[in-house]
Amino acid sequence: MQYRNLGGSGLKVSEISLGSWISCHDSNNMDIPRQIIEKALSCGINFFDTSNAYHKGNAEEILGTVLSEHPRDSYVIATKVYFPQGEAPNLRGLSRKHIFAEVEKSLKRLRTDHIDLYYCHWYDNETPIEETLRAMDDLVKKGVVLYYGVSNWTAAQIAYGLRVIDRYGLYKITANQPSYNMLDRYIENESIPLCVREGIGQVVYSPLAQGALTGKYRRSAAYPEGSRAVNPLYTAEVTIFDYLTDEMLETIENLNKIAVSAGLALADMAIAWTLRLPAVSSALIGASKPEQVVQNANASDIKLSRDILDEIDKVLSESRHSVKHNIISW
Repeated sequence: MQYRNLGGSGLKVSEISLGSWISCHDSNNMDIPRQIIEKALSCGINFFDTSNAYHKGNAEEILGTVLSEHPRDSYVIATKVYFPQGEAPNLRGLSRKHIFAEVEKSLKRLRTDHIDLYYCHWYDNETPIEETLRAMDDLVKKGVVLYYGVSNWTAAQIAYGLRVIDRYGLYKITANQPSYNMLDRYIENESIPLCVREGIGQVVYSPLAQGALTGKYRRSAAYPEGSRAVNPLYTAEVTIFDYLTDEMLETIENLNKIAVSAGLALADMAIAWTLRLPAVSSALIGASKPEQVVQNANASDIKLSRDILDEIDKVLSESRHSVKHNIISW
């Protein structure tokens, strides 16, 4: 496993990080999540991602239970705040009240006295950004949070936040967590250049396009049994089907030909492709089985040649299709 600095900070994170949305959904069955997390640690993964919104806090609870059995300085844990935690009006968003209430709950579920990286999970149009960023700054000063970041913010929203930070001398944003893969490159034109200038690292999710870039989905074929496309736990997330159009699947088939020719699994090539950019601090994977962690972790040791990258670029440039994003832009 290789390690990179998280943006311009001194924090070292594994190039492959493990998410908890897939693996940590059932707190009544700890066997599989424990195996997955332990396997990740044995592969050298030190960076774990979760959210208070994942499975009503179960993901934080499971991750915290397993990781608390290991030395606290051996792993980096990230969680998030924004989404509703109940029906009351103040149980949502990025107000100071909600952030301070939720960080305490997350600390308890994660069984720790500090969160290494705390994300604003979405942009909150109903709360002044000054209020949000001051709350994050206060958490860092208290030592409850070591670094903070944003997720699913547009480049314009990040830039606005940075202006506020500079105006008030607040602690700076360290990480941005966007979707990024070969079929979804929206951050390349604006977000990445901005973040590189400002020392903000990219922790990219969906490097495998929610499983589409494993090659298991085929045109004119039924969705594989047990895949995300047929699992009720995930089918509510409609973006998986954005990757499964005939046009997208044709592009994936062409990418798979490149991988086969290079002696690589398509999934390995896809993850290694995201890591070709120094701006990407870590690629966030999900796993439902321990062996998937091992397979994906191997991508950290793969460096794609210029010839392979050129072939990939040619396929992608010939494809006019990409997923649509629902991020609010202004």
